[in-house]
Amino acid sequence: MKILTTVAASLVAASLFSPAAFADELTGTLKKIKDTGSITLGHRESSIPFSYYDDQQQVIGYSQELMLKVVDAVKADLKLARLDTKLMPVTSANRISLVQNGTIDLECGSTTNNLERQKQVAFSNTIFVIGTRLMTRKDSGIKDFPDLAGKNVVTTAGTTSERLLRKMNEEKKLGMNIISAKDHGESFLTLETGRAVAFMMDDALLYGEMAKAKRASDWAVVGTPQSFEAYGCMLRKDDPAFKKLVDGALAKAMTSGEAEKVYNKWFQQPIPPKGLNLGFPLSDAMKAIYKAPSDKAFD
Repeated sequence: MKILTTVAASLVAASLFSPAAFADELTGTLKKIKDTGSITLGHRESSIPFSYYDDQQQVIGYSQELMLKVVDAVKADLKLARLDTKLMPVTSANRISLVQNGTIDLECGSTTNNLERQKQVAFSNTIFVIGTRLMTRKDSGIKDFPDLAGKNVVTTAGTTSERLLRKMNEEKKLGMNIISAKDHGESFLTLETGRAVAFMMDDALLYGEMAKAKRASDWAVVGTPQSFEAYGCMLRKDDPAFKKLVDGALAKAMTSGEAEKVYNKWFQQPIPPKGLNLGFPLSDAMKAIYKAPSDKAFD
């Protein structure tokens, strides 16, 4: 009997230390990061002030700083002495597919969390709330969306603004000629060179484009917001462990006041490339997400 008891105890002990017995065994993105010792981050090239290149081709911005806080949390959680952080530029057109196919592990830029995109990828807690408006020359005579009838209007391809603008044009019979540019920088260049009278995009991004204009005082952001949207970081679907870690890192930054300090740096102080202060005050909606982080989409 004693021998049987000893054998049984040995089997139980062995099972406790077998890999299958660990409830928290790594899977998905965290396993990939642990196995490779690296994480690949998707960033934008010209989404001022969220994610963009500075004059030294370094990636900077509000979203980029928050994403690096997630990287720190991943490194600590996996107990890695070193974590190789790889950066990959993405566009509005390819960002979702690059997350889906595993090329990038996380993307934090200026990506709207909506129900349609949730069918393809998962989103973190909201990192920013915006309204979609127009940028135009102050002397253009454009005050709101009805003034765009019959005119050239630019927006960025693959964005929710493009979808909204095309829907408005069709439903209200405005007869606009809609130009879809590859990124926000090209959209603003189209506006600046007179090929369009207005640029429709998220309000914070429009202010960001003003930051690199030759004469910021020539431009105005106008119009009734056509939607309010939530930006989130993108990650692969059906990866609850990684999402929990990402959400936890962002929630910690938000509720501790760290995220608001990052906000003030990029929206209330002079920023590269030209040292313009966007003067974009913290909205009630932003205060709400800092107080009670959530991954809920607005549509």
